[in-house]
Amino acid sequence: MQRSFLAFLALPLLLACGSPGAGPDKTNTADTLATDTFKWEVDQFGDVRILRYQVPGWEQLSLQQKKLAYYLTMAGLSARDIIWDQNYRHNLTVRRALETIIKDYKGERSGAEWDAFMTYAKEIFFANGIHHHYGMDKFTPEFPRAYMDTLVAASGAKLPKEVVDILFDPAIDAKKVSLDKDKDLVLASAVNFYGDDVNAKEVDAFYTAMEVKGDTTPLSYGLNSKLVRGKDGKLMERTWKIGGMYGAALQESVKWLEQAMDVAENDQQRKAIKLLIEYYRTGDLKTWDDFNVAWVQDTAGTVDFIQGFVEVYNDPLGKRGSYESIVEVNDPIATKSMSVIQENAQWFEDHSPLLPEHKKKKVVGITYRFINAVGESGDAAPSTPIGVNLPNADWIRKDHGSKSISLGNIIDAYDKSSGQSSLKEFCYDQAEIDRAVKYGSLAGNLHTALHEVVGHASGQIEPGIGGPDATLKSYASTLEEGRADLVALYFMMDPKMVELGVMPSLDAGKAEYDGYIRNGLMVQLRRLKMGKQVEEAHMRNRQWVSAWVYEKGQPDSVIVKVERDGKTYFHIRDYDKLRTLFGDLLREVQRIKSQGDFQAGHDLVENYGVKVDPTLHAEILKRAENIKTAPYAGFIQPRLLPVTDANGNITDVKVEYPDDFVQQMLEYGEKYSFLPAVN
Repeated sequence: MQRSFLAFLALPLLLACGSPGAGPDKTNTADTLATDTFKWEVDQFGDVRILRYQVPGWEQLSLQQKKLAYYLTMAGLSARDIIWDQNYRHNLTVRRALETIIKDYKGERSGAEWDAFMTYAKEIFFANGIHHHYGMDKFTPEFPRAYMDTLVAASGAKLPKEVVDILFDPAIDAKKVSLDKDKDLVLASAVNFYGDDVNAKEVDAFYTAMEVKGDTTPLSYGLNSKLVRGKDGKLMERTWKIGGMYGAALQESVKWLEQAMDVAENDQQRKAIKLLIEYYRTGDLKTWDDFNVAWVQDTAGTVDFIQGFVEVYNDPLGKRGSYESIVEVNDPIATKSMSVIQENAQWFEDHSPLLPEHKKKKVVGITYRFINAVGESGDAAPSTPIGVNLPNADWIRKDHGSKSISLGNIIDAYDKSSGQSSLKEFCYDQAEIDRAVKYGSLAGNLHTALHEVVGHASGQIEPGIGGPDATLKSYASTLEEGRADLVALYFMMDPKMVELGVMPSLDAGKAEYDGYIRNGLMVQLRRLKMGKQVEEAHMRNRQWVSAWVYEKGQPDSVIVKVERDGKTYFHIRDYDKLRTLFGDLLREVQRIKSQGDFQAGHDLVENYGVKVDPTLHAEILKRAENIKTAPYAGFIQPRLLPVTDANGNITDVKVEYPDDFVQQMLEYGEKYSFLPAVN
């Protein structure tokens, strides 16, 4: 629930197209790499472009630290099958069929049909399944079914007829996650978290019965299991653990975690890894909480990681965690330059516009790091967050604190590969463009830091109110992300930011306001097909925040809608009044969360964050044709290669940077497939 993706804001992306196929894999190594000659963009297909990122400072790590990062990365990759199965019950079958076709098909590998097939395959590889990673709609094959039958027969791939039927019938399992309030969210979602005949009302009843009134340290019920109907007709959980569902993949992951534990940098880190291993073995949610507490308290190491069933965006009811792994190395220089935000967390809380009873009297345990990713997998790859704040449990955050990170080398890769075409198309005037060019990167980094460090760590729930997942249900994620955005937006125009030395002037804050409103009301609509409403949690929160302040600012013309030469622009006329509106909305959203006000949360999201003006949408899609860059981006992962001596002992770990996306997907399929097709 606590992650930030690259907002499609001030720095759009100009792409140099790369190889479309699975040809020879060309790599760069860390010790021979020069930033000015590095190829950041390597492929584009559908609405996605593929980038690479570097791991600066790798050669300065000790051998122990390199080995730790390597073992943790291998642990993450070993369980990557899990996210595929979680996303949809037939995904592993489809993926393995695609891998076989690409490797073994001996027929013609050119022409419109082959190109369409390769685009389809790459879209599925990118999304970890047959549904779009962000839009949630099922991909549509742009080639005849007969051609798929030919590919399957000529390659020896195993793809049952009933699965092919699903791929080519747009009506079957059309939506991975449905947040349509007029439908049963569980039955309307294809995600593989519930049995086919389990409905949302039953799920709510099942977990309501588990709740303990007055429990101040509630477990994250449902986080690591699939809820199905047993032979007796009653609901039961299939727990994700060794010896249970996903056991083979978790067992392989544990093999690497045990090696990581042996080279941990300190006792606290070793304790955290040991608890994660125990959790994978037992599936015990109390152990998961113990792990999170130990992990939050591990702040001394250079190498760190995020792993487990973590984020709940893919569950329409916000309970079950998708598998993910991020291995990271601290950037001490960048962390030091931004640490002032962490050090002043209590000041931000004290000066926030929240109601007094919703402010924390003492903000504890916040740590912030600017890190460089080393390897990502599961729900964190190929599409990756740029910032993360964990753990999710409110009581752990309150009693023990939280960790916030900005993924510096990921942000850097976006910046290095960006251009200005979207700015020229959607900015109101040259002054707005100039602010975005001058301050956009800094403003984005500051927004992410404030969002993760201050935003997610701020506020408190009133006594006797259950957690947001229980009280706000399907609206919990978007309300939390919007709340954290509002914290960042409110303080981006505070003179304190200049006083602290983290930005040169409030013009950086103005650049962030420009970009946020521009994106929330217009630019992000290019990600939607005509006729669609907004469903993804982050897109919803950016829209309801922007639409609410636009409406409430109408009497004072805080933001004006301008029609010029047949194009729409949103121009901010009063940044100070806009800041006040952001503060008013922040206070209300915190009240909604603190009091568990479901109806108010429902009304805010449904009235401002879901509906799309079809006329404006059509205009945005037409204008977006002038932008050469795909609206989504993700990454090929670095390859970590251990160097061994004659006795098999690791003497070094090298980093290579592959540049062929399909080749990496095939490599991963060969090395890290541990689950059966049906689980």
